[in-house]
Amino acid sequence: MDQHVGGSVRDEATAGREVLAGLVERVTFHNAENGFCVLRVKARGHRDLATVIGHAAMISAGEWVTASGEWVNDRTHGQQFRARFMRTSAPTTAEGIERYLASGMIRGIGPVYAKKLIRAFATAVFDVIEAHPERLREVSGIGTIRAKRIVTAWAEQKVIREIMVFLHSHGVSTARSVRIYKTYGADAVQVMSENPYRLARDIRGIGFKTADAIAMKLGIEKTAMIRVRGGIGYALSEAMDDGHCGLPTNELLSLAEGLLEVQSELVRVALDHECLEGSVIVHRIGETPCVFLAGLYRAERAIAERLRVIAAGDLPWPRIDADKAIPWVESRIGMTLAPSQRAAVTLALRTKLLVITGGPGVGKTTIMRAILQILAAKNVRILLAAPTGRAAKRMGEATGFDAKTIHRLLEVDPASGGFRRGEDHPLECDLLVIDETSMVDVPLMHALTRAVPDGAALLVVGDVDQLPSVGPGQVLADLIEAGTVPVVRLTEIFRQAASSRIIATAHRINRGVMPDLARGDAGSDFHFVQADDPETAVARIVELVKTRIPQGFGLDPIRDIQVLCPMARGGVGARSLNVDLQAALNPHGAPKVEKFGWTYAPGDKVMQIENDYDREVYNGDIGFIGGVDAEVGEVTVGFDGRDVVYGLGDLDALVPAFAATIHKSQGSEYPAVVIPVLTQHYAMLQRNLLYTGITRGKRLVVLVGSRRAVAIAVRNVSGRRRWSKLRDWMAKPPEIDLGMPGAILRSNKGTHA
Repeated sequence: MDQHVGGSVRDEATAGREVLAGLVERVTFHNAENGFCVLRVKARGHRDLATVIGHAAMISAGEWVTASGEWVNDRTHGQQFRARFMRTSAPTTAEGIERYLASGMIRGIGPVYAKKLIRAFATAVFDVIEAHPERLREVSGIGTIRAKRIVTAWAEQKVIREIMVFLHSHGVSTARSVRIYKTYGADAVQVMSENPYRLARDIRGIGFKTADAIAMKLGIEKTAMIRVRGGIGYALSEAMDDGHCGLPTNELLSLAEGLLEVQSELVRVALDHECLEGSVIVHRIGETPCVFLAGLYRAERAIAERLRVIAAGDLPWPRIDADKAIPWVESRIGMTLAPSQRAAVTLALRTKLLVITGGPGVGKTTIMRAILQILAAKNVRILLAAPTGRAAKRMGEATGFDAKTIHRLLEVDPASGGFRRGEDHPLECDLLVIDETSMVDVPLMHALTRAVPDGAALLVVGDVDQLPSVGPGQVLADLIEAGTVPVVRLTEIFRQAASSRIIATAHRINRGVMPDLARGDAGSDFHFVQADDPETAVARIVELVKTRIPQGFGLDPIRDIQVLCPMARGGVGARSLNVDLQAALNPHGAPKVEKFGWTYAPGDKVMQIENDYDREVYNGDIGFIGGVDAEVGEVTVGFDGRDVVYGLGDLDALVPAFAATIHKSQGSEYPAVVIPVLTQHYAMLQRNLLYTGITRGKRLVVLVGSRRAVAIAVRNVSGRRRWSKLRDWMAKPPEIDLGMPGAILRSNKGTHA
């Protein structure tokens, strides 16, 4: 048991920091999920109670706390001690023990039983619990069940303390220690001791370098096979974050060698081990030997197999005479279909699997409306879905049919992050329509195709010229390029859309033609504002969002105008612009909290940057902060009329969204969009990026930057190739497995060098 002798938590943890030690008088707030807590502490050398904020897996009044950190002066709550490392130990005084037992730490033990236990055993109470638990029944009112609860709770507290001490001793901050404990529970020490590289794979916020530093402290050699294998897995995970399902073998070997600083032969041996264990699989994309994470390899293959089954079946509705149905639906929707639209509707009525693609203003929505109206009249059961809440809402409004997010359609299970709908519990429909499919990544498409009944038809709609999904793969592009799925590519811009400069500009860019950047009429929906350097661009963007657009178009600067950046970094990147725009648009938001390098205040626009199945908030969702309660450590955010509460420790899932990257805007549409395009963005200036950004604007798009930067983007069609195998799987029947994955690797060794 740790004794509270005052000293430092550990020399390295306290270097350059102040140390505070004392008795916890009150736990003002504790979030059991992430360990964030606000404590009132009777600290040594302090006359008044000190407020300590930090992280603890479990904490109770009466415990002794030793913390290292620094004092900060909070505008709302005054002076606080912000702890980076915090160690708790059981109290040793009768007063502390009584307060600890009375705190509710053990269910069924409150102030009354705490007094009884102290009266019976004084300061030896913990020794009795540990060594002679049968003696607890000497206290009146404590029977077998209550005694068992006391023993179990004390054992759990002791395990947590031992784990936290172990983690602290190896340089892990308290906040990360809590995450590790929450992930692995009582096995945390064993997991870290056996394979600290699992941390980088399993826990958000812990990268390879952090896990590697912990491993070094544990005495793991630089050339240890466990380290080299961990580095290979990490390199593949990083590739997945860049949208790849695998990597060319040579490229992976080179990446791993650079990361690990070990000889190439050692990396090859580690790769063989990973293959034999089945963590990775080696196969070819075209003629290129590649290494895949096993899960993504199997997911792409399974998507192809499911789509083949869906396409091969009989239509789930009786034969429909398109020559009669189309005039009928034209009268229903009050529009006359163009020949290309008629052909698309006819094909959809006769085909079980169909892809419809095309840019803005080419009539995708009109075609969908016509198909849905005809099939609904035939009592066909229809489901509509899109990747994001905003895209689903737009889809519903445009078609007149109810649409859901894919996650909601598949009935996500918050506990596991998986879906309740699947092969054993398929969707109940005859037709599933998926919109904005360019955003759908391989894992989500895999889940979706598993849930589509064999007898149902599938209509896949999206703009293949937009950016591919944020997650791994390029599902829509691969389906189209495979050449084995019927595809309708719409190119004709209809009269109403042709009058829009936004749509005309988007199509010019998509064809590789420089857009017209001449000054437009005051009422035009597309404008270009010259700004040749970052300082000028930032000033003009802030002026546009704060004053010029709201005055000229009657739009709300926070809710209606979205700044979309080619990249997050740099002076005109999303991160920097968020600071400038927050200061300009919401300077008086109060009360404020600072967390994870950002300030959060009522009125701020924020974006969720990861899927949170418990809260039903997903990556890319935009919300507005309604309230901040720093005392209890909560921030309330409104997402489409629904309030969601975050603990302060959960705010790393939210970032300010006055500015966002174009990648994060996919599937969304905004009344007004402002896009900086400067040569400083050179690495990201690509045609599909600029095209995607411009097509997000509904009423107004303003480019701010230089003509040269726009020209660079328009000319650059290269983009980065995504390494995915779905196109190969779709283009030909599945190959027979070649036996052990390791055998594939060894047979390709001649091509690795």
